[in-house]
Amino acid sequence: MKKIFVCALAAACALAACDSNNGAATATEGAAARELGASDLAYVQVEAVLAQCDLFQTEGVALQEKTQKAQESWAKKERSLQAEAAQLQEKYEKGLITTRDAQSKQESIQKRAASYQSSAQNEARTLEEENTVFTNRAQDLLRRAVDAINADKKYKMIVNATALIDADSTLDITPAVLAKVNELYAAEKK
Repeated sequence: MKKIFVCALAAACALAACDSNNGAATATEGAAARELGASDLAYVQVEAVLAQCDLFQTEGVALQEKTQKAQESWAKKERSLQAEAAQLQEKYEKGLITTRDAQSKQESIQKRAASYQSSAQNEARTLEEENTVFTNRAQDLLRRAVDAINADKKYKMIVNATALIDADSTLDITPAVLAKVNELYAAEKK
């Protein structure tokens, strides 16, 4: 009987110790929650802001179209030069032109191809620079909008929503950031 009583007492002490450790963990979690409350946190869906903002709708779409047209133009010119070179090769193989004429025309095609490649590279660098400037402007507007929204230091942490696994939708400040980005962009355009 004494052995059962001692075992029961030991088990009770062990449970009490575990319970007090859980209580300490719960107290620590509660303190952390008090330090960083739900209203201290917010998240922004950055991609949504950038895709929906007026800057992207006007200048970003135009830049995308310009880039696409340039790429299509480059592809068309490349196909044209390749077709011309293939025609020249076919004529030469059929004996329709002399070797000297074929070499002369091939050199001409190569010079035009080199010139085209040089101008295409310059155009690509210009488009890349325009894209970088556009991206920097968008990031600057986003940063200034978040700074303006959090000017009163209401939030201790604002994170990009792409890093979130789960969050309460009441912490989403995306609409406010989008509105502020558009406001800043409108002021910048004036």
